[in-house]
Amino acid sequence: MTSDKPLVIVTRRLPDVVETRMRELFDAKLNIDDAPMSQTQLIDAAKTADVLVPTVTDRIDKSVLSQAGPQLKLVANFGTGVDNIDLETARNRGMIVTNTPGVLTEDTADMTMALILAVPRRLTEGAVLLKDGETKWQGWSPTWMLGHRIYGKRLGIVGMGRIGQAVARRAKAFGLQIHYHNRRPVAPEIEEQLEATYWESLDQMLARMDIISINCPHTPATYHLLSARRLKLLKPAAYIVNTARGEVIDENALARMIEAGDIAGAGLDVFEHEPAVNPKLVSSDRVVVLPHMSSATIEGRIDMGEKVIINIKTFLDGHSPPDRVHPAML
Repeated sequence: MTSDKPLVIVTRRLPDVVETRMRELFDAKLNIDDAPMSQTQLIDAAKTADVLVPTVTDRIDKSVLSQAGPQLKLVANFGTGVDNIDLETARNRGMIVTNTPGVLTEDTADMTMALILAVPRRLTEGAVLLKDGETKWQGWSPTWMLGHRIYGKRLGIVGMGRIGQAVARRAKAFGLQIHYHNRRPVAPEIEEQLEATYWESLDQMLARMDIISINCPHTPATYHLLSARRLKLLKPAAYIVNTARGEVIDENALARMIEAGDIAGAGLDVFEHEPAVNPKLVSSDRVVVLPHMSSATIEGRIDMGEKVIINIKTFLDGHSPPDRVHPAML
């Protein structure tokens, strides 16, 4: 450490207000260039930092944590998901891991609802046609750019946590019928408020839905939860929206089925091998692809940073951080 303040290494650039506050409170080493750290740089950071602040795209795996210095006792993740961190190795090394839950719920639900609207109504197709200089719009036509109504359709939500419930509230206001699959049913009063139907069997729900929204975390249990077998259960007229994690869906199988017309389309903000995206998904007129931006609001990023700071301060003051991650939570 270069001062009496703890050394906090931040792996990516954060909003100015967050970085400024970190500099005030800690000996904060910032990533001004915002270039992702290499594995070697992450290892070097773990060797020297008192607190490491990675983001969801940094792989804080066993190779990083096993070489960490004895002073590294807190990994304060800038993000809700912690599938980028080897929690078992962290626990074995006596490290606490925290995340930033709750602050991105409304932003992610907003984007999920936007995709639920955009895909069946062909919003991006229409926008691209008007911006294409070689295509001249001939005016309104009764049979041109026809999409599908979402009112009255069945929405199947996979993962009924904070974000899933926020999506359900929005979807209910648009007249969608709410169905969901979760590890266990939500509280009866929530089900009643959302007029939601619980399906213990994911397979049975998938076969009956018009739109599927993925809102569960990526864990070993949810990897390829929507496998090729399960994707084949969907109706040919069904749509899939994913703003959670790309690994939850077998992306190659999804691309093949959309290309073959076995699924009507998809709205995807996350991908299995980010930042790489299956070319078939990018080129398809029936797929809306976004660059992992569901949580990308100024307000949300600042709220995330404030949570990181609170977790660090609480830990340094000798208390358990409010957003400590326990493996049993996942």
